[in-house]
Amino acid sequence: MFDRLKILYELQNLDDQLDELEELRGDLPNAVQALEDKISGYKSEITAKEKEKKESLEKRKENEEQVESMKENQKKFKAQLYQVRNNKEYDALTKEIDHTDEQVAKLEAENDALADLSKKLTDEIDEILPKLDELNEELKVKEADLKEIIKTNEKEEVKLRNKRKEIEALTKKPDYSAYMRIRKAKKGKAVATIKRSACSGCHNIVPPQRQLEIRRNTKLFFCEYCGRILVSTEVADTIDV
Repeated sequence: MFDRLKILYELQNLDDQLDELEELRGDLPNAVQALEDKISGYKSEITAKEKEKKESLEKRKENEEQVESMKENQKKFKAQLYQVRNNKEYDALTKEIDHTDEQVAKLEAENDALADLSKKLTDEIDEILPKLDELNEELKVKEADLKEIIKTNEKEEVKLRNKRKEIEALTKKPDYSAYMRIRKAKKGKAVATIKRSACSGCHNIVPPQRQLEIRRNTKLFFCEYCGRILVSTEVADTIDV
């Protein structure tokens, strides 16, 4: 059991060092992620507007072709007016001409609206592009800063992570599950020692009888207040911090 406790304390020690390296990066990883998300959002917005603009242009072209066809038909209808033999034929032709006029007017009005939409989309895209350029520049700077910090501590971090893998492999599954559960709940600190008769994690007093039991190193003990794994100073002293 002593070895199990020692392994858990060593695991905590390694995670503490890795957490410190993570803290050196500050908010840069989150800042980089936020910029990437914002850039991605702007790109998606531009793509959607470009698609809508393209569809608008295609619809305008289709409408123009229909208008051209209708106007050609109208010329034929108007020419036929001089060849009608009775009022019925005349009324039918004039009705067709009027209907064509309405359709042409409707399509031309739609094209005017589509042209306005196309201009609006172009203006909106032109407004986004400088913002996107600005964000990309900011991202480059923050990525360079983050890369520099990572590079500075790269060797130490690799060493610590490799050592952690070795220790994790030695940890019993139930112990590791408990350790990770508490670590997540307690923002990184899963294992605590007893200092001045108190839990080093929450600083609450550990009863004398419980302290004696912990010093025997015969089982896992958890702090009654914060739930952290408690180890004796004998276990802690075996690890070079």
